[in-house]
Amino acid sequence: MSDADPGAARLPPVLDGLDASWSRLVTVPSGPTWHLLDTGADRPHRLTVLCIHGNPSWSYLWRSLLASAPADIRVIAPDQLEMGFSERTGTTRPLAQRIADLTELVAALDISTPIVVAAHDWGGPVSLGWARQEHLRDPDRIAAIMLTNTAVHQPAGSPAPALIRLARIPRVRETICVRTPGFVTGALRLSRPQPPAEIRHGYLAPYVHDDDQVARMRRRAIGEFVADIPLSPEHPSWPTLDAVATGLDVFATTPVLLAWGSQDPVFGDLYLHDFLRRLPHASVQRFADASHFLHEEAPVASTFWSWLDSLDASDPALAPVPDRPRRPMWDAVQAAAANPERMGQVAVVELGEDVDRSIVFRALAEDIEMVAAGLDSYGIKHGDRVAVLIPPGVDLTVCLYACWRRGAVAVLADAALGPQGITRAMRAAAPDHLIGIPRALVAARALRWPGRKIAVGPLRSGMGLALGAAISLDDLRSAGLEHAIPEPPAADDDAVVAFTSGSTGPSKGVVYTHAQLEAQRDQLASMLGLTSTDRLVAAFAPFALFGPALGLPSAVPAMDVTSPRTLTAVNAAAAARTIDATLLFGSPAALKNVVATASELAADDHHAFDRIRLVLSAGAPVPTSVLHDVRLLTPNAQAATPYGMTEMLPVANITLTELEALDTEWDGPLPGVCVGHPVKTASVRIAPLDAADNLVNDPMVTGEVVVTGPHLKDRYDRLWATQNASEVPAGWHRTGDVGCFDTRGRLWIQGRMVHLIHSAAGPVTPVALEQAAESLARVEHAAAVGVGPKGSQVVVLVVVTDRPKRQPGVADLALLDEVRTVCAEAAPDIAAVLTVPVLPTDNRHNSKIDRTRIAAWAEGALAGKRINRL
Repeated sequence: MSDADPGAARLPPVLDGLDASWSRLVTVPSGPTWHLLDTGADRPHRLTVLCIHGNPSWSYLWRSLLASAPADIRVIAPDQLEMGFSERTGTTRPLAQRIADLTELVAALDISTPIVVAAHDWGGPVSLGWARQEHLRDPDRIAAIMLTNTAVHQPAGSPAPALIRLARIPRVRETICVRTPGFVTGALRLSRPQPPAEIRHGYLAPYVHDDDQVARMRRRAIGEFVADIPLSPEHPSWPTLDAVATGLDVFATTPVLLAWGSQDPVFGDLYLHDFLRRLPHASVQRFADASHFLHEEAPVASTFWSWLDSLDASDPALAPVPDRPRRPMWDAVQAAAANPERMGQVAVVELGEDVDRSIVFRALAEDIEMVAAGLDSYGIKHGDRVAVLIPPGVDLTVCLYACWRRGAVAVLADAALGPQGITRAMRAAAPDHLIGIPRALVAARALRWPGRKIAVGPLRSGMGLALGAAISLDDLRSAGLEHAIPEPPAADDDAVVAFTSGSTGPSKGVVYTHAQLEAQRDQLASMLGLTSTDRLVAAFAPFALFGPALGLPSAVPAMDVTSPRTLTAVNAAAAARTIDATLLFGSPAALKNVVATASELAADDHHAFDRIRLVLSAGAPVPTSVLHDVRLLTPNAQAATPYGMTEMLPVANITLTELEALDTEWDGPLPGVCVGHPVKTASVRIAPLDAADNLVNDPMVTGEVVVTGPHLKDRYDRLWATQNASEVPAGWHRTGDVGCFDTRGRLWIQGRMVHLIHSAAGPVTPVALEQAAESLARVEHAAAVGVGPKGSQVVVLVVVTDRPKRQPGVADLALLDEVRTVCAEAAPDIAAVLTVPVLPTDNRHNSKIDRTRIAAWAEGALAGKRINRL
């Protein structure tokens, strides 16, 4: 900065992450001089990315985008006038002027290529105002848009952010924005974790000076930017901002990426959802733990470049979808209701400690139609998201199928996620409406879950206010009596956002269309050989939802749905007896407790189990011993366990008979858990660990399991980068599981990609080691983990012994020798064996080992830290 003119534009000093060759000064015809970062106009390029910062940042915000730019793309990031290292003209620049400023700058830069706009904070309205003008002049000018934590409108009924309201108070604004750098430092403190000191110094560099008067002059525009935020129609910039907001429809066919830090207390999810209403075609990458300066907390640059690359990628030619008559999810219910022999048959039975409920097919079909019409009467539109927070049973069946019939998108989050997990799910999915039992509505109000509330159960005086609900499910039924139901949704419309268990990573929303759900239903029916005479005990939530779609009378046993291990043998038998069940479906933890409590069964209970022909367990690895013990209780049943995940179920299937045959058929240690042959419509391949770009089905090649089929998910919800990484190649899903095929075409699962042990000798899969250790009489449960840096990790076994001690410890030498001997083929060098009272597992299934947590604990234990608790 020149001492003669402290307001003149200048080049930045040396700053962390900033390449000095990017900086240049550009003087526009009207007089002011801009500082901008530019990867170079002097080399050939096919595209220009124009990055516009907001307040109180400067072009430094975009340095990672410039540093990672491909050679054939030019990136320009100007400092807005009065900001950063651009000129201080002393002019107050409202929104309309800033749009005009940008128009003049771009003209002066004489950009000849298409332009991609990237914007943050109040750079959003500025850049979008300019881009709209450019688009109207030349529709091919704006190639794409990325918006990060910005806004163009204050959604109706919501107050402006508290931090903005506070900062707009004149005396506060003068103090924190102009007299001190508090607005800059305060904004940086929103990040978790905060950027390192050298990065904070970089953001502050244009706004600090030894001379206090010069510093205030450099910061004056920060305060003016805050004052220019229009919070009411009386504000001078309101018409300009309103024109930007209402004019976004011109970008209806322009690719848009919304990359969002959801923890931002200023421009949080409320504004993301406002943009989604205005630009429903936009791709979304929501960073659940990032705040306002998400560029410092999340991989925004790599996400942006991957997204931009995807716009150029042509879709591969896919096999045509067979033309078949469509059978909606509610079709089987309606068919049974129209059948004189089945209309009076029980469709759903719900057993509990306090009350038993049931509904026949005719009443269920009528109730679904009534509630669907009531949803429409209440203003729930096609495509609206409706969170359904109801335990499995009659009400859940009615509400879920009514949502589908109306064309609403059901949002499902397992209660086992707990309050914190469900809160994250609700904020990610952002339902427009929420139907729940009183306990769920109390939580929704206390934890501020989004959506208009609908109560399941009568709303007595004052209860609606306490629950935050205006109407009840019964009110919907009454309204539906007098209301015509709209046309049903199309096959390609979204049907559900189902959240994963979170047992192998953060819980994610998985979107299925109606066609994909219907394909999943049809595959289950085919795989299991279901007939119209089958009747289902559903002790596993997914199958409780599918029972009516399969046309099966279904009974939900008395149990705590958040804890599968609470299912007792007596309660399972009672459910089976109620409907004369032929099928029993449950999670491994549920069936394990059924076996553990079998001594409590009476003669009638055993008779109920005698009629079961198939026991199915899914959702997590199922020990053969559990299936064997369950079959002793159900002597006329075949036991089977399908393999799959929330993203695609089923993928493969294997029976107990096939599992038991492995002991005599297989020569040597088992390579993992055999999950059988792929089901009829599923295609399964292996992406080898040493050649992940190839997909093979060669025997005994270990790699990531990759799947596809008509019942594969449509996408991850509002997680563009996650979806993009999982869909390689296009149309396939990378499961994150490690596995291989054997010579008979059966699939074996050997662990998770994130749990691979990266030893000096190469990758080691954990499951084979764990199974070998568990073959010892003294070992009840085992987890194999890697300790140390990748590429030189050592193998550590953490085990629960047959006589577990209360405190963790180091295994005795005899057990260490035994483990090393049985694991020698899979891993010749076991560094240590540690003993613990219990291994941590997931909430939903109580059986998936949390190896990441165990590895961190084991590393600390071997480093000499206290190991009294895992």
